[in-house]
Amino acid sequence: MERLWNGKEPPFYLDGEETPAFTPYLVESSQPTSAIVILPGGGYGMRAEHEGEPVAKWLNSLGISAFVLHYRVAPYKHPSPLIDVQRAIRTIRFSAKDWGVDPNRLGVLGFSAGGHLAATAGTHFDEGDGHATDPIERESSRPDLLVLCYPVITFQGATRHQGSIDNLLGEVPSEAELERLSNEKQVKEQTPPTFLWHTADDASVHVENSFLFARALREKNIPFELHIFEQGRHGLGLANEDDQVRDWQGQCARWLKKHHF
Repeated sequence: MERLWNGKEPPFYLDGEETPAFTPYLVESSQPTSAIVILPGGGYGMRAEHEGEPVAKWLNSLGISAFVLHYRVAPYKHPSPLIDVQRAIRTIRFSAKDWGVDPNRLGVLGFSAGGHLAATAGTHFDEGDGHATDPIERESSRPDLLVLCYPVITFQGATRHQGSIDNLLGEVPSEAELERLSNEKQVKEQTPPTFLWHTADDASVHVENSFLFARALREKNIPFELHIFEQGRHGLGLANEDDQVRDWQGQCARWLKKHHF
């Protein structure tokens, strides 16, 4: 794994706790490839392995380089996970030539709470600090597209995912914090094109989460594609064992190609 801060302590570091890093899965090519940062789910309390490396290898089969992010989870709170994915995006852009990737074709893909983190990256980004002494921090943290798989989106209302809220914000978050991280309320004109999929009977993260984000994208005239499958448990990942839901892979691959990935 490649540490995001190269031996330096990251912001909000807790002594003795894990350090944020990513694992590259690169495609050999004579031309720069597109790239996607993968954010496994786990309710901000862990990172599901089946939503990491297997997904990276699937993206590699499409000619896309991938970086599985070991972002910080509980006991870390917001904004540590967001800072980690922003740092990963900036780092890949800064070292794009070394990785053999195109810095202008860099997306983020997330599952469940990792989908919330991906959506947060797509709604809470900046163009970099031009005066930063660390050259990596001068790079933009805006992803060029998002892929959200059965994502947590809202932190408000009956369809919120309480476990993710508790792990990310603690048990008594303020209303301002809950609204700021309800990503359907944070979509802006610069939020990138987005592919979403969910199952209608998801018993852990309500399908309404994907509807909320899609509706917000539509209102801002941002290109998006939304796929809802009738049945399927939460946390399917690639869903190779499900004859219907695994079709999301082909649908997403076509969408990525349409967006020059």
